[in-house]
Amino acid sequence: MADGFLMEVCVDSVESAINAERGGACRIELCSSLLEGGITPSIGLLQVVKQHVQIPVFAMIRPRGGDFLYSDREVEVMKRDIHLCKSHGADGVVLGALSEDGSVDTELCVELLAASRPLPVTFHRGNFG
Repeated sequence: MADGFLMEVCVDSVESAINAERGGACRIELCSSLLEGGITPSIGLLQVVKQHVQIPVFAMIRPRGGDFLYSDREVEVMKRDIHLCKSHGADGVVLGALSEDGSVDTELCVELLAASRPLPVTFHRGNFG
């Protein structure tokens, strides 16, 4: 970390993760489907990236593209994905959820933070109306 800044690079492939590390990234935000804004990566992608980079890898927890309003079933998927990412070597997770009025869904975020423990969590930007 130089001058108090941490350079995190969002990637969706092993090659991009390796290049990000070579280019000076301090951390990887790993996802799939960058064209959709990033969704949860496969466990296979997480494992292979972890084999090829030395810097921390944070996995995106997002079941689909689009908005950040999640149904109960999608929340169930997110919690399961958090568990799987934790058990397969993620160094942290990236997540976010909004309410219908565009504000942060604090209640859901607290639930997801609890499911993520003891991993560190980065709040994903979302779209704040």
